[in-house]
Amino acid sequence: MRISESRSREILVLDDDEIVLLAMRETLEREGYKVQAFTNASDALEALKTNRFATIISDQRMPEMTGLEFLDKCKQIQPNASRILITGVLTLNTVIEAVNRGEIFRFLAKPWIREEVLVTIDNAVQRFALVEANEQLSADTLALNEKLVSSNAALEDKIQSLEQKADALDQANQALEKNFGHSLEICFRLIEAFHPLLGEQTKSVVSICKEIAKSHLLEEREKEALVVSSWLYNLGRIGLPRDLLNKSLNEPQSLNEQEQILIRHYPVYGQTLAGFVDTLEDVGLTIRSHRERFDGRGYPDGLSHESIPLPARHLAVAVGFVESALPRDQALEYVIRESGKSYHPEAVRLFMKSSNLTKLPPKLRELTLSELEPGMVLAKGIYSPSGLLLIPEERRLTNGIISKIKEHDFANPITQRLMVFR
Repeated sequence: MRISESRSREILVLDDDEIVLLAMRETLEREGYKVQAFTNASDALEALKTNRFATIISDQRMPEMTGLEFLDKCKQIQPNASRILITGVLTLNTVIEAVNRGEIFRFLAKPWIREEVLVTIDNAVQRFALVEANEQLSADTLALNEKLVSSNAALEDKIQSLEQKADALDQANQALEKNFGHSLEICFRLIEAFHPLLGEQTKSVVSICKEIAKSHLLEEREKEALVVSSWLYNLGRIGLPRDLLNKSLNEPQSLNEQEQILIRHYPVYGQTLAGFVDTLEDVGLTIRSHRERFDGRGYPDGLSHESIPLPARHLAVAVGFVESALPRDQALEYVIRESGKSYHPEAVRLFMKSSNLTKLPPKLRELTLSELEPGMVLAKGIYSPSGLLLIPEERRLTNGIISKIKEHDFANPITQRLMVFR
């Protein structure tokens, strides 16, 4: 059953302060959300038993129970709903405890800012829709598997030869692979739609990991975990605010402590979301551990040396190369220099052996219109707002082409992101 738009925009708000509750309700209803507001937790919990909500918002300090206690009960009733805590006292211990226990999706600090609330709610609704869609996809896959098992059982009674049985099983495997491939494609499209640069980086990481997976040094299960994880490792970033994600990609050194905490949890979120797509435990562990470092200074678990899962060691090198803010040659030097520090030495050696300069995907860089320079090569075509192709991808820029782009932007602004190879 497909998630309806009306259901996915239903919000429950709990706050014992009626003035705050009214302000929150008016803010959200102006944006088209359907809001049910409550001043006590008991009524809110009763509503959860009869209505389904995309997002649940609760104040922390209330007379009947704390916000965290209320959201913990909500998790038992509606585990897929995105849970948001509003509090005037935001401590690091509270953040860590709540995230680790899984009660909350986000925090909002009092006094909250309208724009921050709307962005957070939008992300929460998107996260709910993704979890519901993946849950439905898993159910469809299970139903298909049951049908395939039943069909194979019936075929065994009718098929007389081993060759005919093998053909039937081959058809079943193809159906499963096609369904699984469709799941990966859906996840990649979600990543690409959320942030085009993440989509391009994912494709580059996948191409490197496929080359690494050709090595006889990896077992088949490790190869499968590496390639599947390369498609899904960015899933956890979908739940991050866009401004925080852009900041982490473009200016990671400027992140404050709270922002770093949120960023460092994206591999854990990715592991959880990947579980809806792939039932292999190795894939989830690879995604969770791809930000660990050989020297033990990585995240989220501080693993080191051989305790890091083998596929995660290779994924870490591919991600480090693609996401480094360096030209290709300098990025290669960086990877080699970080061998024995950020990256497992054996993983670096296999990366260098498997991916020579002609095979490595081109590095990408996102620019503003004013930063375009002659000699740059477009990574994506430039289109007018009406969809007319102005400049095709892989076109090398000249002064004349840049002038025409700026002239067109002045008359009819170009709204898409501009990405070039570097």
